[in-house]
Amino acid sequence: MDTKYIFVTGGVVSSLGKGIISASIGKLLQARGYKVTIQKFDPYINIDPGTLNPYEHGECYVTEDGFETDLDLGHYERFTGIRTTRNNSITTGRIYKTVIDRERHGDYLGKTIQVVPHITDEIKRRMLRKDETDEQLDFVITEVGGTIGDIESAPFMEAIRQLRWQLGRNAVCVHLTYVPYLKAADELKTKPTQHSVKELQGMGIQPDILVLRTERHLDDSMRMKVASFCNVDLECVVQSEDMPSIYEVPVSMQHQGLDAAILRKIGIPVGETPAMKPWHDFLDKQRNAKQEVHIGLVGKYDLQDAYKSIRESLNLAGIYNDVKAKLHFVNSEEITKQNIAEKLEGLQGVVICPGFGQRGIEGKIIAAEYTRTHDIPTFGICLGMQMMVIEFARNVLGYQDANSREMDEQTPHNVIDIMEEQKSITQMGGTMRLGAYECELVKGSRVYEAYGEEELISERHRHRYEFNNAYKDEYEEQGMKCVGINPAADLVEIVEIPEKHWYIGTQFHPEYSSTVLHPHPLFMSFVKACGH
Repeated sequence: MDTKYIFVTGGVVSSLGKGIISASIGKLLQARGYKVTIQKFDPYINIDPGTLNPYEHGECYVTEDGFETDLDLGHYERFTGIRTTRNNSITTGRIYKTVIDRERHGDYLGKTIQVVPHITDEIKRRMLRKDETDEQLDFVITEVGGTIGDIESAPFMEAIRQLRWQLGRNAVCVHLTYVPYLKAADELKTKPTQHSVKELQGMGIQPDILVLRTERHLDDSMRMKVASFCNVDLECVVQSEDMPSIYEVPVSMQHQGLDAAILRKIGIPVGETPAMKPWHDFLDKQRNAKQEVHIGLVGKYDLQDAYKSIRESLNLAGIYNDVKAKLHFVNSEEITKQNIAEKLEGLQGVVICPGFGQRGIEGKIIAAEYTRTHDIPTFGICLGMQMMVIEFARNVLGYQDANSREMDEQTPHNVIDIMEEQKSITQMGGTMRLGAYECELVKGSRVYEAYGEEELISERHRHRYEFNNAYKDEYEEQGMKCVGINPAADLVEIVEIPEKHWYIGTQFHPEYSSTVLHPHPLFMSFVKACGH
């Protein structure tokens, strides 16, 4: 069959959960046997989120092919298990850069370059995935960031309008809006939704399906009102209520027939509803987990989305270990030797979080020393692993002035050093070691057991600094083993102290490849250790 296109837009306010709805639609269509991909178009002018502050944009997610992307791609991968690439994350900046580069190259033969048609044509080309000739997809789901009416998103809306016209029944528009509840009047209000749809219609786009984000249940009369005011079939008005967990959303959408409505709009026979047994088994496990495991996240970004993939990976691993992972943020900037015992009190495990720069690193080093000497299960990721290495050098190897070249250019004991190929780079953004690289595990190590006795694994990276191999023998002699090595570059990827209960650091980011149906083995092993 021809590839079908689903466009997901949002109105009224941002942060309604378009990413979760897009991921849920992807999951439901997958369950029906269709080959699906999901892509995110972001209206900001940055080339990618790699240089954005996590306080502004949450975590930066990295694809296997080494592209820094929006955190919604993490939701897409966790829900569907698909592996996204640089073609799944597009920004206004990338669109304009492509067009401007072509203009400089002379490709337009002296024409005046304009938003319409040149920018919109480039957006359409990418929405249709014209570069992806080798991949036969049944559905391409395109989520557009931002809110209807934003100046920035106007070219994207124009591109969708044109595509709807060109593609006919092969395209569907799903519009997500908010139905607020006014406590004083004790009423739910549909007027913002009506205005949002009117704005969309003013751009020449009639939504086929409305998803109403609400904190309270909407009765049929309310849905009927929205349907009649917005020119949408009643069966195509779906509500997205607050759920105890985001992983309940696909099941709620399936109950309300969202996937069936999409298929009907496109003209595909609906058939019977898939059972989605593995997903339901997972949700049952989640609901039945009673015992709690308390895990500390030692980092400097005190907001939910900054360590999104790590939080989700811990939650998923908890569920599969039949426990609830209760996560506690511990601000590394506030940690001192005097208060560390109090800060980590009651925690059964600690994750030393990734990050960049000087701020809060001494707190991470103090935390690593405390968990090592008190034998608390500890998982260091990227910069977290590097802090474990520095702590060990200072307090076990006796190099009081050991440090990373990132923090101290002049350190005499640079146990963490800049990677050789990074030394000549001065540019910001997209210049790190990014994407999936292989790693050989040492037989008999704890990580080797965790990975099910696999010898060669592949994990994603995002870093510029590395373990300095000149010190490798000293570490090994003193009890910190280098148990994962990149075969091509001989870089140390994993360290562990075997005599401890669970004390492991990874230079890579395992959280990027943890999914709902396949939780990551290292997180599984770590959470299990925390519970015992």
